[in-house]
Amino acid sequence: MAAFARRKAQRLARPDPSRKRALDARAAGLVRLLNARERFCTTSSCDGRVVLADTDGTGIQKKNCTWLLVTHDPCVKGDVMTALEKATGDVVFKFEPFVLHVLCQELQDAQMLHSVAVDSGFRNSGITVGRGGKITMAVRSTHCLEVPLSHKGRLMVSEEYIEFLVHVANQKMEENIRRIDRFHKGLKLALEAAVPADTLFPEGPEKSHSVYVHRRKRRTAQEQANLSGELKPQDDTESSLDLFAEIMI
Repeated sequence: MAAFARRKAQRLARPDPSRKRALDARAAGLVRLLNARERFCTTSSCDGRVVLADTDGTGIQKKNCTWLLVTHDPCVKGDVMTALEKATGDVVFKFEPFVLHVLCQELQDAQMLHSVAVDSGFRNSGITVGRGGKITMAVRSTHCLEVPLSHKGRLMVSEEYIEFLVHVANQKMEENIRRIDRFHKGLKLALEAAVPADTLFPEGPEKSHSVYVHRRKRRTAQEQANLSGELKPQDDTESSLDLFAEIMI
């Protein structure tokens, strides 16, 4: 639709609002893959990170906290201890997993993304339909970590406990990377296996009802088994499936 194309062009023309003013390395391939399709437009992303935030005690918000440490890779205890020397308020140690928000032209487009995301381990993913029919698909998971370490500049935990937290955060980061890889592979396969309906039925009535028509591809039983193995989440620590559908009128 022309309206979606205009919205996408306006969105992609905006300057990057993130602190680093650039895409995270592991998210960049996914963003380019989706934005190359006319039916999708990414609006925000983060490929996962460990953050040490010094807050004023009123909560972790960008306007009232200082980031003492930020890394998108596994961290080491020494870096955390060094960063804590600069603490003056209430320091919180956090692991934040991968997140991606995508505008979709049709609900079926969002449903396809949602299916791939859940199958890849991002079980807190969901779809919102906002005012004016704007459809947003959020890729999210629940394997977060948030632990207070200091109060008013005074460290409240032992160095041994910090070493344990770093180990737990690094395990979560490794699982996060595996899920991103599964999602990227699954998304490529899903996009290759589907074509817009209007390219096959430009004048038929199906155009207004069907968004995607799946190509029929012959796969052997072994190929199907291999594909299922690649996309199956491993060591999933999430205990529940929390999907949402919010409709604003």
